[in-house]
Amino acid sequence: MAKRLLAFSMLSLALLGASARTLACPATIAPVVEPVLAAVVKISTTQRLRGLEGAPLPRVPEGSPFERFFNEFLERGPGKRRQRRTSALGAGFVIDPSGLIVTNNHVLAEADEITVEFNDGSTLVVREVLGRDRKTDLALLKVAPTQPLRAVRFGDSSKMRVGDCVFAVGNPFGLGTSVTSGIISAKKRDISAGLYDEFLQTDAAINKGNSGGPLFNLRAEVIGVNTAILSPSGRSVGIGFAIPSNVVARVVDQLRNYGEVRRGWIGVQIQSVSEVIAKSLGLARAKGALVSRVSPNGPAARAGLKVGDVILKFDGQVIARMRDLARIVAWTKIGRRVAVEVLREGKRLTLALEVAALAKTKRKSKSRTTASAPDGDGGGSASEAERKNGSPTLLDKRRLLGLEIAALTPALRRSYGVRETVTGAVIVAVAPKSAAARKGIKPGEVIIEVAQEEVTAPGDVADRLEELREAGRKVVVLTLSSAGGDDIRSVSLPLEPRR
Repeated sequence: MAKRLLAFSMLSLALLGASARTLACPATIAPVVEPVLAAVVKISTTQRLRGLEGAPLPRVPEGSPFERFFNEFLERGPGKRRQRRTSALGAGFVIDPSGLIVTNNHVLAEADEITVEFNDGSTLVVREVLGRDRKTDLALLKVAPTQPLRAVRFGDSSKMRVGDCVFAVGNPFGLGTSVTSGIISAKKRDISAGLYDEFLQTDAAINKGNSGGPLFNLRAEVIGVNTAILSPSGRSVGIGFAIPSNVVARVVDQLRNYGEVRRGWIGVQIQSVSEVIAKSLGLARAKGALVSRVSPNGPAARAGLKVGDVILKFDGQVIARMRDLARIVAWTKIGRRVAVEVLREGKRLTLALEVAALAKTKRKSKSRTTASAPDGDGGGSASEAERKNGSPTLLDKRRLLGLEIAALTPALRRSYGVRETVTGAVIVAVAPKSAAARKGIKPGEVIIEVAQEEVTAPGDVADRLEELREAGRKVVVLTLSSAGGDDIRSVSLPLEPRR
């Protein structure tokens, strides 16, 4: 009996060992790595930071050891503007032998000059930034090589499975080309970086300087662009994120052809379907996207969509979560006529809708705002007032309806984690025991509409409330967005007469 148990145990261990050997990554990936190194580049950027004209310059004794230091960073002379040069480091990769290079947009920041360095030490100055897409954090660069460059190709990121072996190539801490390996840890991760998040997660070490570099499968195909890490220390702890190659390929194709990304739009605001809402609608589980607003004369309005409809399918694709709809619509070809399945008053209807183009939003301020990347490679800048005071400044602040609201400055966006896609007036405080507090309104939520009219600043909110008072309204409906933009709800508050 003991012998049979021993034999069984040894057989089990042997089978387990064989299984482990079958599932393990190769003992070496050098044959796959070596051919692609020539296509991965180190990216260096230079930016001039100009000081205020007439500002006093520091004085140091002539011949002092510090004199050389100051001469290198300051330009002296009456009437001149002081200039300081800063640099940032990242990575990128060649996708076309003629000189097209993909990287993260945040690596470029507001660079005056961009240089790429190849693994053999040769360098090229970027002739042109063909296009940037801030929503996916991608950029396409053009260099002019004297001979064709080694290029890599995109793989199909949708075929990657959790547990598949991968390797990352980049420029961590400016050391130069480095390779790390690991596996795909998870797929379709939402890390609140943007409206279209569906990151690949990997435990391959990614550090500062890896941003913009490629994540490869074992067929030497790019299946992601390394973009962010999750770490309390700012160093790799084995949780890194890459933009899937299927997203990258779409963006790059449009940047190459148009210099911008053209996304689809249907003209609705949506919110998540909670378990309570699902039960009230007769759904077996919470799924789909609940329509909370329909833009007048938009594609959805023309198709017959109504507030309260739940979108279950779009162009044949199931909408499991609210975020799915935003992503699917964005990548649907403009002008395409699609079928939309909705649930309305317990009945399923199919409507025909033609996708329109998402209009580009205009920047309301000339002050530069560069979003810091989650892995810290990009720079960030606050408004002029914030820089002068050294702390967040509420440039427009009002107390209304038991709420303290403020303009969405870059500092407040960072403080509350409000995405760039969310516009409105941010709530910074709620009066205790107020109607707003009883309705569960919290700091960090953003007022995007007042009585179905869009607002972009506290002044807009105040003006709209005054209009409603003059019209004799006793109650106002606020449309609130979460900081991430993926949870939109309506809240009614009593509208007290103006004192």
